[in-house]
Amino acid sequence: MTRYVALLGSINVGGNRLKMADLKAALEAEGFNRVETVVASGNVLFDQASAADVELGRAIAGLVHRGFGIDTCAVIRSAPDLEEALKESPFAGKREDKLVHVHFLEEQPAPAAFARLFEDHAGRGPEKLAPGTRCLHVDYVSGAGNSKLTGAFIARRLSCRGTARNVRSIRRIIAKMER
Repeated sequence: MTRYVALLGSINVGGNRLKMADLKAALEAEGFNRVETVVASGNVLFDQASAADVELGRAIAGLVHRGFGIDTCAVIRSAPDLEEALKESPFAGKREDKLVHVHFLEEQPAPAAFARLFEDHAGRGPEKLAPGTRCLHVDYVSGAGNSKLTGAFIARRLSCRGTARNVRSIRRIIAKMER
């Protein structure tokens, strides 16, 4: 069995309130093993023999939609996947952990999609962007709270959904996965 995390988007933000205990119970009822949550923003750890990332993520997102009425995406990653994303980031370790984010994506966008995102974002804000492996690396120079670089803006340009976590949160998730 491998330990995975389901990173759910839009949980406990924008009115999408969901108790982590309820989410944990719903996944356990569906047969997920060793379910636990990390922070109250939709990070769910579980054990699985294998994870077909996109299909499993869509199944979990469907479960959340049916059970709680929340439209979300669920991106599945292992601890090595998270570690690799941090290593790949040109911003991690060079800026404040709370300002540097990884937008984990359901699928790998085409280079042309990344180019479109970068072009459309030019002049919209101070954020620095870098393409990644099934992710987008972002340095929210002035903070993510008031940024015009939103998840919806990113999803429209990359033609896939995703969810962001800052470096501090990613490290907390990795530490919990390795226990």
